[in-house]
Amino acid sequence: MEAARILKDHGLRGTFFIDSGFVGAPDYMTTDNLHSLAADQNEIGGHTVTLADVTSVEPDEASRQICNDRVNLTDWGFKVTSFAYPFAASTPKSEEQVAGCGYNSARGLGEITTPIDCAGCAAAETVRPADLFRTKATSEVGSKWTLADLEATVTQAEKAGGWLQLTFYDIDNSGSPRSISPALFEQFATWLAARTQQGTMAVRTVHDVIGGVAKPVVNGPGAAPAAPGENALRNPGLETAGKYGLPECWQVSSYGKNAVVLSTLTPGHSGAVARRLDVTEYSSGDAKLLPVLDLGACAPSVSAGHSYSLRAWYQSTAKTQFEVYYRNKLGTWTYWTASPWFAANTSYEQAIWDTPPVPAGAEAISFGMNLFSDGQLATDDYEMYDTVGAPSP
Repeated sequence: MEAARILKDHGLRGTFFIDSGFVGAPDYMTTDNLHSLAADQNEIGGHTVTLADVTSVEPDEASRQICNDRVNLTDWGFKVTSFAYPFAASTPKSEEQVAGCGYNSARGLGEITTPIDCAGCAAAETVRPADLFRTKATSEVGSKWTLADLEATVTQAEKAGGWLQLTFYDIDNSGSPRSISPALFEQFATWLAARTQQGTMAVRTVHDVIGGVAKPVVNGPGAAPAAPGENALRNPGLETAGKYGLPECWQVSSYGKNAVVLSTLTPGHSGAVARRLDVTEYSSGDAKLLPVLDLGACAPSVSAGHSYSLRAWYQSTAKTQFEVYYRNKLGTWTYWTASPWFAANTSYEQAIWDTPPVPAGAEAISFGMNLFSDGQLATDDYEMYDTVGAPSP
């Protein structure tokens, strides 16, 4: 919002790429914020529902992430024609999916020369771009950039002719490698506004450059709940390895002040492996391993009003509990509830707990056993069943 204020103060506008699943969550932008942006002639573009790398998830999940983001933004009243790939990750398949979801263009990163990087690259994208679903842009403007770097990137593009997309992630005083200060952005906006007066350049949104009508929205493929008596979890034994040392379809989630490390134990309760959380330096919050908070590839779909039997084998040096989150139609994940505590155990024991009825509007849940103190917690062989038709433990 600070970036938008600075643009407005200087008669400029831009394209804001939005992950709709976070809108309205605590400490995130609201739909009123988005409408304020649009009222000032900024463009609202898509960026997936939950900031998903669309090249690393299965095709149906990628389609849900891309298409449903556009559906959400359109339902809120925005004309959505432009997309930006999270992490600048795209393939011919994901480009095809973006087009299939009704977008008119999609943006990459790091393919335009700047004083910071990409020596030998083009000075500007062409108008019309050769690939509408991988338009060229600079790398993200971050803490290494100076006002001189920004100005030089613009002036070299002016000389070459064409279209320059400058991309910003954070505009704040955090000092993050991916941020620049509002003061620097204000200086750049002041220089840009003066430069436009000379008539050799203009500042436009992505849609202004690409053009085209807003196509009808397309819903991503649905993800149905598991059948009665069927374990709803993927990779429940944590045996299949995924990226970054995590089991496929599982993530580590933590909040508060603590340090958490995930390790692999061999053998597991059953099968080759189990996974262990080690929490140290505990002051607040918790840590847990749980199914990825996605749109249906890993997080199991549920039916509102139904209760679910959650089960896992664990051994722990400290008390633990099931902590449960749910996802709504927009793709927003919310903390829901927690089970009673389970005692520490030196050998594997099965924790079993039936949830309350799932709230109205909930479409999926994700759960994990947590640590809310210093300690070690090993888990394996997770299960989740609709309580109607669930097998006996």
